Amino acid sequence: MKQTLIENARLVDPGAVDPSVIDPGVEEKAKPSSKSSSESIPLSALLIEDGKIAAHGDDAFSKVTDGALRIDAGGLVLAPGLVDMRVQLREPGEEHKETIATAVAAAAAGGVTSMVCLPSTQPIIDDVSVVEFVARRGREQKGCKIYCYAAATQGMRGEQISEMGLLQASGALGFTDAERVIQDARVMTRVLTYARGFDALVIQHAEDRTLAEDGDMNQGEVADRLGLVGIPAAAEAIMVERDLRLLEGTGGRCHFAHLTTEAALNAVRRAKERGLDVTCDTAPQYFCLDETALEGYKTFAKVTPPLRSVSDKRAVVAGLLDGTIDCIASDHSPQDQDSKRLPLPLAACGMIGLETTLALCLTHLEGLSLAQMFRKLATNPARLLRIGGGTLQIGEPADLLLCDPDRKWVIREEEMRSKSKNTAFHEETVRGVVTKTWVDGRIVFDREREQEQRRS
Repeated sequence: MKQTLIENARLVDPGAVDPSVIDPGVEEKAKPSSKSSSESIPLSALLIEDGKIAAHGDDAFSKVTDGALRIDAGGLVLAPGLVDMRVQLREPGEEHKETIATAVAAAAAGGVTSMVCLPSTQPIIDDVSVVEFVARRGREQKGCKIYCYAAATQGMRGEQISEMGLLQASGALGFTDAERVIQDARVMTRVLTYARGFDALVIQHAEDRTLAEDGDMNQGEVADRLGLVGIPAAAEAIMVERDLRLLEGTGGRCHFAHLTTEAALNAVRRAKERGLDVTCDTAPQYFCLDETALEGYKTFAKVTPPLRSVSDKRAVVAGLLDGTIDCIASDHSPQDQDSKRLPLPLAACGMIGLETTLALCLTHLEGLSLAQMFRKLATNPARLLRIGGGTLQIGEPADLLLCDPDRKWVIREEEMRSKSKNTAFHEETVRGVVTKTWVDGRIVFDREREQEQRRS
């Protein structure tokens, strides 16, 4: 029996609030608070036994044996490891941008203990063999649990639905065409209907292609001033409204990825009130940045969907506060220098985020308490995807992070562990440093040890 006792820690367990539902939003409305609330969390202890959480508090001390490894947390916050439900790994096919090994290193440093990769690899994950390849490579790394989605349609072409039953049985957690919208309403109806038979999750990139095609950034004054083709906010809202109508008729589970606009969030809010099984997420760039980040034709701020207006950014923050937005994902999308350092209309979309998501949330989401924040970063994604983790409850996998939520640091692209360095937050001062990360009770990242090795 292998034991680890983590003592003098401030335990944050958002999974203990209500394990039966995904973020009902009541607590967000009732108890907005700041990050400094970590000091009011009493010191406690947590016992890990054979890779699982075995006890808390006084029970942890009573059950620990003489041979256990003891770790003094020094009053830092111990919370569930992040469950990042939207990551592009680039392997297989584009290993010059990212490999599973470099993504795992970045994830561990960012406190991510589970991540789900999109099917937009080369080859596309629409075949059982590719699902098994990703799972096998993930097991080899051992630094982060790696899951994957499968393509909702064959080749992500939006025409013929994939073999969902076989893909789900092989380990796919849901079905999506990644950054391609399922444009055809008839095909989307078939996807939702077929997925319902397996109780499978369908994830949609909500952006009407006929309105967004060839667009460079958000439609508005900034795009006009820069002489760029704009993508209207309506492109997102129209697709969300359409799919909600389809969901009413088909039933099943539908999730909208990286929502960015007030109109789309209002539609999701109303659908939840009607009882539809709908959820959504957003990414840090959409509550940290707005369209003005592209001033000077800064391609590292070019993402899909695009950065929106200031009012839409505020609406995203409001959606996080009131519980309309269930989850926060990094939307990690590594691109190499050759893909980004181009004229803006030709530059690729996307930015990295595995290492910076937690810090950006702690820095920019002042209205969320630590428990509320970790619910969106860990608990809700784990429940939505029906995987372990996301909580400190006894019997759950010991997927944990230890962090100092108030310690400041500067994001520098040259220090990123990701193979690609395309971040729009270069040189930004943020707060929230992950000091240790555990996966199944094993330490997979130790900042102090890493710094000692560098000095020696």
